[in-house]
Amino acid sequence: MLTTTEKIVEFIRQKKHVSGADIAEHLGISRQALFKHLPRLMASGTIDKTGKPPRVYYFIKAPPNTTIKIDITAKLAQPIKDNYLIITPAGEKKEGVNGFVYWCDKNNLPHQKTAQEYVKTLAKYQAYKKGGLIDGLIKMKSTFDQVYLDHVFYLDFYSIERFGKTKLGQLLLYAKQSQNVNLMKEIINNIKPSVDKLIKKYKIDGIGFIPPTVKREHQLMRSLEKGLGGNIKKISIIKIKTPVAVPQKTLSKLADRVENAKNTLVVDENIVFNNILLIDDAVGSGSTLNETAKKIREKSICQGKIIGLALTGSFKGFDVISEV
Repeated sequence: MLTTTEKIVEFIRQKKHVSGADIAEHLGISRQALFKHLPRLMASGTIDKTGKPPRVYYFIKAPPNTTIKIDITAKLAQPIKDNYLIITPAGEKKEGVNGFVYWCDKNNLPHQKTAQEYVKTLAKYQAYKKGGLIDGLIKMKSTFDQVYLDHVFYLDFYSIERFGKTKLGQLLLYAKQSQNVNLMKEIINNIKPSVDKLIKKYKIDGIGFIPPTVKREHQLMRSLEKGLGGNIKKISIIKIKTPVAVPQKTLSKLADRVENAKNTLVVDENIVFNNILLIDDAVGSGSTLNETAKKIREKSICQGKIIGLALTGSFKGFDVISEV
């Protein structure tokens, strides 16, 4: 005769994906009784779950594939560990060497040779970082006739050649697209030291966050506003509601992006600041940051410098980051 635990496992195996309510009903036990067994089964690696309350489903966890040999030397493994992250099509977050090996195997690529190429490519892009920041002002000056920002920095590029989105690029995309609060917190924890350093260096006393266009229950920029800047005065920047919301990412022409930012953003602030930091999630053309800085200059509410900071930026000149 099967035990209750064995019955649970057998039912999940038959149904593939099943809710806790279905298991309790099938076995004729209370949910309280059921949840004495489920945590133990998950801890043992027998089952796993997917989804978020109230829609959580349990399934039999596949045994780990112990036949995979990771052929990457320790010298190459460290930069991969520090920099690599991939979100799988099934929504699983794989980091470091395990994530890189997953990507290699998925694309039928040799581990060691591809790791050498990745680290070499990574070094090419990291050469642009000084003190953990990428200077984007040269790109801005080559894009616009007049730049109203004194400095523009990226914390990282959104993507790199061949290997796609960077670690921060992956976190940014899926934090926004899936409105994942945990990923938003992870982003804040990762970038806060760099932001604090920038605030201290430029003696920032006013900080503004570029407001989102698309309405979401969990907004990344609102999370950044709560998690960054401490007690520094937040500058009120308003995104005007229009009959049809037009996100910057949908506009492929620079002139259209400038028009969008010019006519939909309002700096609703009268306090005068010494130095201002403007934060955006991703910079393609830079038109939003530049137009916001222009409005701040026109209102004469900044006596010193305006610093633009984007979580990620594009490597090329005017480049559309269409995903975020």
